[in-house]
Amino acid sequence: MLNQIKKLEKQAIESIAGAVGTDELEKLRIQYLGRQGEVNKLGKLMPGLPDKDKKTAGQSLNRLKQNLAATLEKKSQDLQNISSQVKLADLDQPSHPYSPFGHLHIVTQAIEEIVEIFKHIGFERVRHPEVDWDWFAFEALNMPKGHPARDEWETLFVDALENPKMGKMVLTPHTSNGQVREMLRLGKAPIRMINIAKNYRRQQDVTHTVMLHQFEGLCIDKNINISHLKGTIDYFAKNYYGPDVKSRIRPFHFNFTEPSFEVDFSCSICSGKGCRACKSGWHEVGGAGMVHPNVLRAGGINPEKYSGFAFGWGVERSYMMKPGLQIPDLRIFYQNDIRFLEQF
Repeated sequence: MLNQIKKLEKQAIESIAGAVGTDELEKLRIQYLGRQGEVNKLGKLMPGLPDKDKKTAGQSLNRLKQNLAATLEKKSQDLQNISSQVKLADLDQPSHPYSPFGHLHIVTQAIEEIVEIFKHIGFERVRHPEVDWDWFAFEALNMPKGHPARDEWETLFVDALENPKMGKMVLTPHTSNGQVREMLRLGKAPIRMINIAKNYRRQQDVTHTVMLHQFEGLCIDKNINISHLKGTIDYFAKNYYGPDVKSRIRPFHFNFTEPSFEVDFSCSICSGKGCRACKSGWHEVGGAGMVHPNVLRAGGINPEKYSGFAFGWGVERSYMMKPGLQIPDLRIFYQNDIRFLEQF
């Protein structure tokens, strides 16, 4: 009989522990401790036991009753506590008035704003590789092997097999690799693209990071000239920095454009008068120019029939010039300091 008592106790405790409501718990109390319950059924077997076993069996049976009663009481209290906690959480009430939400990174916000501005004048955002062949990054852009202009980019090469035609694999030092790729992708003009991607250069200081974002504009059509380039630059400057901002272009040299220009925007802090931030009233933002005929040929476009302009500027550096911002070091964009990022 002692084995039956142990077996019944194990079964009853497991059933009580698994009860999920007071109704189920009451059914278990009746099942085990009721007048017709399992414990009383075992008690009715007592008269048939040998006299020497009755005392031990009786004591075990009493302990079983006490244990089951205590277990039922504790489970009942636990269920009541859970019920009271659920009532305290009124699901019909609105949530807490302040819930902290994350937001897009400051650079992502800048990219979306730039894309939106150029979209209104017919430029479509495209994406081209950030790890590309030397041919697209240099040779197709009128910079053959051994050309001294390559040294200016301080390129990061990938340790991979060299392609017999395309050369080595590189981390793109500029988004200009997308120019020829876009010409080859479309196979014809007109083309109006804005390519925004990560670039990589072996430079690190207050105005440079090893990884940066750049946006590359390319427009190819019949009779495109410098006035179209200047008008596009002016449009961006006024929409990104404000209606009073002016732009200027200065003669420069890039292998993939001819003629080539450096682009400056008037300082939005001092309105071009000169201040501590700009020194001269102007901020240099990047390069631009008319697409070189050799680049058009590399992309399968006839330079006798079509012409185009291109420009490439850093996203982070352009954003740093926004009115009201005082960001002294470009590297702070990627330090993941939540105190800085949550301001934007």
